[in-house]
Amino acid sequence: MKHLIIFLLLTYFSLFSAEAQLSDVQSKKIDSLFMGWTEANHPGGSIGIMKNGSVIYSKAFGLASLEYQIPNTVETIFNVGSVSKQFTAMGIVLLQERGLLSVDDDIRKYLPDMPDFGHKITIRHMLHHTSGMRSLHAMLGLAGWRDDDSRTNEDLYRFMLKQKDLNFLPGDEYLYCNTGYMLMVNIIENVTKEKFPQWMKINVFSPLRMKDTYVEDRYDRIVPNNATSYYNTGEGFFRAVEYWGYVGSGNVHSTTSDLLIWLQNFSTPVPGWESSFETLTTTDNLNDGSINNYGFGVFMDDFKGYSKIQHGGAIGGFRAYSSHYREEELSIAVLTNYSSSNSGGIERNVANILLEDKPTTKNITIPKNTESKIAYPLEQLTGKYEIQAGVIATISIKNDSLSVLQEWNNSEYTIYNTKGNSYEIPNTDGIEFIFSEIKDQKTQLLTVYQNGNKIVAKRFTEVDLSSISLSDYTGRFYSPELESTLDIDLKDNKLSGHHARHGDFPIEIIKKDALQIPNFATIDIVRGPDNNITGIKVTNGRARNVWFEKQK
Repeated sequence: MKHLIIFLLLTYFSLFSAEAQLSDVQSKKIDSLFMGWTEANHPGGSIGIMKNGSVIYSKAFGLASLEYQIPNTVETIFNVGSVSKQFTAMGIVLLQERGLLSVDDDIRKYLPDMPDFGHKITIRHMLHHTSGMRSLHAMLGLAGWRDDDSRTNEDLYRFMLKQKDLNFLPGDEYLYCNTGYMLMVNIIENVTKEKFPQWMKINVFSPLRMKDTYVEDRYDRIVPNNATSYYNTGEGFFRAVEYWGYVGSGNVHSTTSDLLIWLQNFSTPVPGWESSFETLTTTDNLNDGSINNYGFGVFMDDFKGYSKIQHGGAIGGFRAYSSHYREEELSIAVLTNYSSSNSGGIERNVANILLEDKPTTKNITIPKNTESKIAYPLEQLTGKYEIQAGVIATISIKNDSLSVLQEWNNSEYTIYNTKGNSYEIPNTDGIEFIFSEIKDQKTQLLTVYQNGNKIVAKRFTEVDLSSISLSDYTGRFYSPELESTLDIDLKDNKLSGHHARHGDFPIEIIKKDALQIPNFATIDIVRGPDNNITGIKVTNGRARNVWFEKQK
């Protein structure tokens, strides 16, 4: 019977062996995208393209190892980062189809020692990134962990058991969160009584003939043919420290060949897998009815009028991007081993070469600005906008274009006008900036649409801080949820923070009772009935309002 199944699978895939080729012009254009990867002592990657079930482009560029001068090949294995999420989601889907769980179950049915947050969190919430739970990296950053500290699923679970609050009510918002996908590993293991890497190999990768794909739960394991990843800095390439030891949200290793096999299933699935891959594309609106285009481990997008199933990944120096265009039965897999490779940009460039523009009948990703207004002069748009309490984005003019500086992480990018008062980042899908409301010759609101989500930022007005007593904010603050202490001191008439692992760092005042640690976190001061400070709430990206109580 086993041999018969294998024969049937081989016969099935042979149905897609019909000739499909790139034109010489298309092939040369794609080749040109990787010219920089062929330089001496340069990392690179592998790219595969499949059309109607046939591989039409498969090449590798650059070095898999700078130390040993080993080149990348089309069989080189890369860490695919968050592209892994769709595989974890498939594990959940298979268990649902076998009647062993439901995605609408309360997660505490399978994780009974998880805190009761007062609101039901379902597996579906975790799949869609709408659970409201705080994300691993943000929590550990606030707890004092450095970026290169080893972290595991066990570390996450230990911290989650101490959490008291959510970022938001389940289903209210979409906020990308690794926590949910890591906890799904616990659910799969508790239901199957098997270890996640082995169960995924037997139940997902092997049946789909993904022979070089596996879950890596030990970052120090030696596996032949794996690429080494690198950071690209102004001083050259440096090896990315392999500190990641968690699974579920990432750490699947694969090849472009295996990813193409997987992606083709979204159009022509292996017999018996039809409903499983269709379920991955499930999307559900948020509680208020607004669109969330994140399915089960994949984004459901439009590109040039084509329906697109996609996901990117980044971990260490690895960068990955996989996409599938259903109407065209076109799959693109890009795997790279250095941080500035821009795998998503490469995929878009390839798609632009292969796909003709066609009229867009709908836009799944974002609601476009439909207001018809005269465009405001750039000078009226500049200034600071408050994304949330103490989180500031600064708009300025550089080289006759608008520049956005995110002060919380010190990243800056240029945005360009598309129509009226709408702006977009070049080569980035699904992000639109809309300026509105004029007062005193300045726009007052900046609305950002991204992946179906809407953020309204009001113009930030500088306030007079002369009446604020800086010494009022000093003290020692302890978070029982993170088991971590933060000291706020006064040095040279300026606020300074201290953490045992990070040392001293500046703290700036945004406005009364709103502080920020530049490029890291914001701090909201909490006062009691007597107006004395009782504690602080610290927000770091995907971990909001973490409580630190003032110590006496």
